[in-house]
Amino acid sequence: MAEKRDYYEVLGVEKNASAEDIKKAYRKKAIQYHPDKNPGDKEAEEKFKEAAEAYEVLSDPQKRQRYDQFGHAGMGGAGGFSGGFTNMEDIFSQFGDLFESWGVGGSGFSSFFGGGSRSSQPRVRRGSDLRVKVRLTLEEINTGVEKKIKVRKLVPCTHCHGSGSADGSDGETCSTCKGTGRVVRTQRGIFGMMQVQDECPTCHGEGKVIRNKCPHCQGEGVVRDEEIITISIPAGVNEGMQIPIPNKGNAAPRGGINGNLIVQIEEEPHDDLIREGNDLVYNLLLDMPTAILGGQVKIPTLSGDVKITITPGTQPGKVLRMRGKGLPIIDQYARQYGTGDLLINVGVYVPERLNREEKAMIEKLQSSQNVRPGNADKRNFFKNLFG
Repeated sequence: MAEKRDYYEVLGVEKNASAEDIKKAYRKKAIQYHPDKNPGDKEAEEKFKEAAEAYEVLSDPQKRQRYDQFGHAGMGGAGGFSGGFTNMEDIFSQFGDLFESWGVGGSGFSSFFGGGSRSSQPRVRRGSDLRVKVRLTLEEINTGVEKKIKVRKLVPCTHCHGSGSADGSDGETCSTCKGTGRVVRTQRGIFGMMQVQDECPTCHGEGKVIRNKCPHCQGEGVVRDEEIITISIPAGVNEGMQIPIPNKGNAAPRGGINGNLIVQIEEEPHDDLIREGNDLVYNLLLDMPTAILGGQVKIPTLSGDVKITITPGTQPGKVLRMRGKGLPIIDQYARQYGTGDLLINVGVYVPERLNREEKAMIEKLQSSQNVRPGNADKRNFFKNLFG
């Protein structure tokens, strides 16, 4: 299978292109490669589909953000989109209004170019997308996790098997559009009068009419129910990231295409660790003897506590680094290529209350030159602490 081209390259725009620039670029490609302008040209048809796929992603801010971060890998599979259009009617169904706003129509494009007729197909309904929030611990983000969530959504009616008809039939052919789902009208476009096709007002583009409606779903073919959905969340996701799960949204009326389930990631605060990108931060507060004499201390990590050695004379404000103890780093294709670090901010606890014996010990130390900072010590301390 040929490798997918970059969506920005497909439309011929820069990565910082505005929404209007992307729309204009898609319009140009859609007119250039439309099958009715290029009858029998399979290459033009594929380029038309390719441009529509690119526009579907780049015109949606959330999908565009996902694509910019993960590339094509973020658009398919367990964490992505459905991966393009399989036929022309999918494109006309989704972008028909956009074509008509340009004055070229959807499936009626052939009339605009005078390139012969192409049979219309009934409209395929699409279910709406659903959004859910999933809270993850840093431990789950570190390893990736599979979650089962209960979603209340529209599902196919079991009594009519999603047909909307009480007898389970597909319905009767619409007498207005003769089953095509479209009606022809004449309008003035950018090149004069032309014929375009609109959605049939009787059957709303479906080509069929349900006379004997199912009483359980009132002819819609869908009812509201709950479904347990298993989602696979990759390691290294971020707070606010949205992961689309294809075809797990609301079911469409009368056997259409399901919407997507959009999973938004929320992070649960960790008791000890703070996330900064792919690095983790731990604030270590040493007692004075350990800071002065050195020793071993326990440090929490996402895989359990580990012991590290504190060197004698460790200063407050020092940052220790444990390499590879952070979170997975993933590239635009959602492939892991490294791991962040655990940064340990060192502080030293100065007690506010002392008993008589402790106070006497500290007073005895005051006379020692080694516990009194010199000018150079002051400069180095504040330079390290505040930069």
